[in-house]
Amino acid sequence: MTDLHRLSIRELAEGLSQAKFSSRELTEHYLKRIAKLDSQVKSYVTVTPEQALVEADTADAALKAGNATALTGIPLAHKDIFCTKGIKTTAGSKILDNFISPYDATVVEKTKAAGLVTLGKVNMDEFAMGSTSESSYVGATSNPWALDHVPGGSSGGSAAAVAADLAPFATGTDTGGSIRQPASFCGLTGLKPTYGRVSRFGIIAYASSLDQAGPMARSAEDCAYLMNVIAGHDAKDSTSVKKEVDDYVTNLSNTSVKGLRIGIPKQYFNVVGLDADVKARVEESLKKLEEMGATLVEIDLNMTEAYVPTYYLIAPAEASSNLSRYDGVRYGHRCENPADLMDLYKRSRSEGFGPEVQRRILIGTYALSAGYYDAYYVKAQKVRRLIQQDFLKAFENVDVIAAPSAPTTAYKIGANLSPTEMYLGDIYTLAVNLAGLPAINAPVGFDKDSLPVGLQLIGNYWSESQLLSIVHQYQQNTDWHTKRAAIAEENA
Repeated sequence: MTDLHRLSIRELAEGLSQAKFSSRELTEHYLKRIAKLDSQVKSYVTVTPEQALVEADTADAALKAGNATALTGIPLAHKDIFCTKGIKTTAGSKILDNFISPYDATVVEKTKAAGLVTLGKVNMDEFAMGSTSESSYVGATSNPWALDHVPGGSSGGSAAAVAADLAPFATGTDTGGSIRQPASFCGLTGLKPTYGRVSRFGIIAYASSLDQAGPMARSAEDCAYLMNVIAGHDAKDSTSVKKEVDDYVTNLSNTSVKGLRIGIPKQYFNVVGLDADVKARVEESLKKLEEMGATLVEIDLNMTEAYVPTYYLIAPAEASSNLSRYDGVRYGHRCENPADLMDLYKRSRSEGFGPEVQRRILIGTYALSAGYYDAYYVKAQKVRRLIQQDFLKAFENVDVIAAPSAPTTAYKIGANLSPTEMYLGDIYTLAVNLAGLPAINAPVGFDKDSLPVGLQLIGNYWSESQLLSIVHQYQQNTDWHTKRAAIAEENA
């Protein structure tokens, strides 16, 4: 029973249904691993052992009674941006350090209804603003592959927890690459679904037109199991789309790689700052897909240079609006002994928000201010439409588009990248959110320092099944997704 963390989601589900082990045994196994190893990784903000064991016992009763779902009894971790009833939800910020949600996010509600066991909440960049998970109020999370490196962000805690085998899979959110980039840095599979595919209700908002929840796991198959639970329309989310949900697990073998047209944007492979090892591993993975029968087609994405400036006008503008609710009055951090109402607002916000969040609020407020709204925000929205049209034109000739997920592998903790350097690190992921498209990261090897490299595949709208299927078949022919960091091999 010491190697339960090495089993896939399918193997865990089979083991539980065949009573090879119980949900309580499985949950205790993960809780022991967290207690022993997370002091090194620092992926969890809050661990919920008592609740987890109660949920595990409930799952065991359902399994015994024969009314379990496919995933009943399997543990998971939630990014600390999902509201969880009775459990602290901080979004990585001091301003929410004392916030206990009175309700569950729809994603959390759905995982509970499916019988999944919540191990706890995992770390993230403050309000999902960042690419390293260093901006969290509780401190930085480490990359299990190299503990002095970052796991990526903003879903760095989710990625680190799965990569260290401190959870079988985890939820994440992606506003500009926050699932795909940490999945790349930590050697995982991570899916950013089409905007509107997964409910945003109960997700603490960063940029409402960009935020989207998705699964993070070791393989495409594992991600498909979680997508079967969390995808679907939600009347509580006005941006949720009424569209039939695929059976992502059943569809894993439905897309034939033979004859698949993969678009290779020439602009993406000439980006300044693209690491030579990253480029080499991505090209090797594309060659493998070509050997499996895919056709590589060179395409133009002429709006590439507009991705970063467009995103960093729209996202901060929405953030400045969304974060205006944190005023020290109703909930969250409140400054001591305010002189008056204005002092309460100013000090509560300046004490509660970290530097990166303050920077983006100020940028966004400036872009929305009188005299600059048309020049910046409105123009950025027009360019956003051009970026979307650029992708749609490309999809007339190809089925999916390939790119690196990030131009480099994981940074060292404390590298102190300038804001510009950090923002440019998102060049391959931002446009997907601006256009509302789905995209997936797959691990495809390592650089010279043994840090993971990720391939990103971008699909047309509602093509999550296709993306999962392509990566699943790639993973049937390679073993990169099975590689484990040394810390993940340790037994609790």
